[in-house]
Amino acid sequence: MVAKVIDATEMRVGTYLLIDGVAHQVKKMDISKTGKHGHAKVRFEAISAFTGKKKVMVIPGHDKFEVPMIEKKAAQVLSVSERTASVMDNESFENFDLEIPEDLQDSVVSGVSVEYWDIEGDRLLKKVL
Repeated sequence: MVAKVIDATEMRVGTYLLIDGVAHQVKKMDISKTGKHGHAKVRFEAISAFTGKKKVMVIPGHDKFEVPMIEKKAAQVLSVSERTASVMDNESFENFDLEIPEDLQDSVVSGVSVEYWDIEGDRLLKKVL
């Protein structure tokens, strides 16, 4: 479920957008002024929330983007195997696996609580609580 739809000129640095069905966070943006017969252009750089790949786009200012619904939830780590953590949601008690990001590799161990984000059905481990 998409939270809302915004024009390209309404986005700000830090905003999450759906680009090709994947959540991206806007890192840089620049809005050019309108010309005599033209429209404002928006140039922005966005980084994928899941892969970390950068996308650079130049689009008309009136183009629309979907802002994804991001739910921040807590879970407890049940076990860790290499780059994957088996976790249990603190509210629904659902068990599932999450990939551990590079920067959290040492701090995610069995028994700790973590925060994960549910972005349009895809889950992402964000931090250790």
